[in-house]
Amino acid sequence: MSFLRKLKSFLFPLSVLAWLGLLACTLQYAHPQLLPAVGQPGEWLLLMLQAVFTAVVFMQERSVPERLRGLDFVGLLRNLVLGPGLLATVCVGLHLLQRVLSTSLPTASSVLFTVVYTVNVGLFVVLLARTNYVWRSLVLFRSSSKLRHQWEVFEVLLGITLLVYLFAPAPTWGLNTFVFGALAAFGVYISSHQKWVAYLNRRQKLQAVLWQTAVILAIGVFAVYLRSTRLDPRLVAPLTQHTFLLLNAGFAGFYALMGLLVTVFNLPTAGVFEQKREEILSLQRLTQLIQRGQSAQEVYRMFFDSAVQTVEAEAAWLDVAEDASPGQQFYHNLRPEQAQAIRHLLLEHNLTHVEYLNNELHTSAGFRGLDLPFGSLMVMPLHSSKRQYGSIFMLKEQAQGFDRENLSILQTFANQAVLSIENLQLMQASLHTQRVQDELKIASAVQDSLIPKNLPIDNWFEISSHALAATEVGGDFYDFLHLPGRRLAVLIGDVSGKGVTAAFHVAQMKGIFHALMQENPLARNEREKFPVPSKFMAQANNALARCLEKSAFITASLYIIDYEHGGFVFARAGHCHTLYYHSIKEEVSYFRTAGLGLGIIRNDTYEKHIKNQFYDYNPSDVMVIYTDGIVEARNAAQEEYGEDRLLHILEQTYYLDADQIKEKILTDLNEFSKGQPMHDDQTLLVIKFKAAQPDATL
Repeated sequence: MSFLRKLKSFLFPLSVLAWLGLLACTLQYAHPQLLPAVGQPGEWLLLMLQAVFTAVVFMQERSVPERLRGLDFVGLLRNLVLGPGLLATVCVGLHLLQRVLSTSLPTASSVLFTVVYTVNVGLFVVLLARTNYVWRSLVLFRSSSKLRHQWEVFEVLLGITLLVYLFAPAPTWGLNTFVFGALAAFGVYISSHQKWVAYLNRRQKLQAVLWQTAVILAIGVFAVYLRSTRLDPRLVAPLTQHTFLLLNAGFAGFYALMGLLVTVFNLPTAGVFEQKREEILSLQRLTQLIQRGQSAQEVYRMFFDSAVQTVEAEAAWLDVAEDASPGQQFYHNLRPEQAQAIRHLLLEHNLTHVEYLNNELHTSAGFRGLDLPFGSLMVMPLHSSKRQYGSIFMLKEQAQGFDRENLSILQTFANQAVLSIENLQLMQASLHTQRVQDELKIASAVQDSLIPKNLPIDNWFEISSHALAATEVGGDFYDFLHLPGRRLAVLIGDVSGKGVTAAFHVAQMKGIFHALMQENPLARNEREKFPVPSKFMAQANNALARCLEKSAFITASLYIIDYEHGGFVFARAGHCHTLYYHSIKEEVSYFRTAGLGLGIIRNDTYEKHIKNQFYDYNPSDVMVIYTDGIVEARNAAQEEYGEDRLLHILEQTYYLDADQIKEKILTDLNEFSKGQPMHDDQTLLVIKFKAAQPDATL
């Protein structure tokens, strides 16, 4: 590889030296008197130098990296003409200069003729080499490896043929015909691969035709010059050299002509390709709208503009369904009253929301009555399988202005527009869902902060708790509040419904609990300092009546435990019954008391539905407080866990401490409802009065 790089760096100076050698040899060959001691060199030396110079120039052009940059085919041809192509102008200029000087300086005309001839030969070889490898870049554009191999074979065969004609005597006419016919056929086959032409629009194809014509003219100028010098009595080179150069010119011109013909033959299809290209670009623009997250109105506008431009409609309008985008209509070269007249006529025949093509409006009595300057109409609805988004109407003045292909294109655009709109709607719905999820997370965090993290610790009892929401935000709650006089208030409840609203009502209920259970400084005795549970429920019901929705309610139970007197009082507002283990009786039972949920009755009669219950507890008694999510949990057979099973578990575990009792209950509950979804929040409190109670008088 390093050797090839070094060789490339020597190709240009080597080509210059070869040309200078060719010039010196040609001068001595044509004018032996210039250096009598050297004498006239043989033809073989002149031809050998010609072959070396040509080979080095072609190798130099072949070593140049790929000349084609992207899809700039026109630029490649332009550079060919403005570079080596201008050498033809130089050739003509030198020839004219030689003619002028030969007239004014006849003695030097022969030497000047030789110099001009050799210079033009060098320029011509450069043009041929550059042209050959430009066509190579174009012919092999996105080609297969097979075609590239065939091109290399063609190059080798062409080189051998030219060398044979350079050194060998003129072959017979039959051999000429066979050799050139075979090479021409091979060249036609290879040159027919002109994929690059398909990537040009009409304007670029016209430019390519002009540049290719200029290349052919440049080659023609050299060919005419060489032809004229061949007949000149001052011929300074062997005839085989002229044949060699003219054959080179013939093959280079042949490539250019094939490319020109392919480009010219593709000109009529340029409009079709450009239309297809515009369709693809329009579809691409519509698709990009989804990625950029634009609004539905912008999608409608993009669809309308793209459709009008692609089918080349002279007038159009777009009706958008009221439920899709109220009040949206788009017009192009059409007044709203004209569109309204056509719309009414189509409505009479139920043609506003179906595919419709009419290329002979002038033959329709209804359209003739509208007196509008249009001869063709196309209608395309915008709809999905579930929804109608609108319809687009396209008009042209001449009859037969649209065809089925236009209808198919418009349908593709409409489908893409509907897809874009539905994707935008899905995106907006997803964003809304995400916002709701974020709000639920915030509400869940707020609710979690409302649940007591530190349970009351006392020598009189032990408490264990469990709370699990069925969704992000639940409606269960519980709270504790230490009261003066060795008393503890315990509140548990359940808000109807779920979600953020339920969490809001939980916060309200806890606020009411802390507000109402504050000590009354105007109390006349100890009993009036704090409201009894029934009074608390009545006051809470009155407060909630102002902010609770009509369909919402709250169940709750409030317990006030008095350690000093060894008892507790509680009231139930429609909440689950309290499960209790009586250590003296050694039995487990439920406290079944009356009570109505908060918010069901919203007047002063509510307190009549709430009853207080007093009970003196004993050491080792156990109280289990819970929400309905515990007893209403279901198994695979859709049977409820139930109060009886909960009672049975406490009968088996009452002797354990509070944490152990809770864990046994939850283990049995989870085993019962294994594999089933959780339908309601679950809250459980276990309070066990210690076996050794402190002395209340201390």
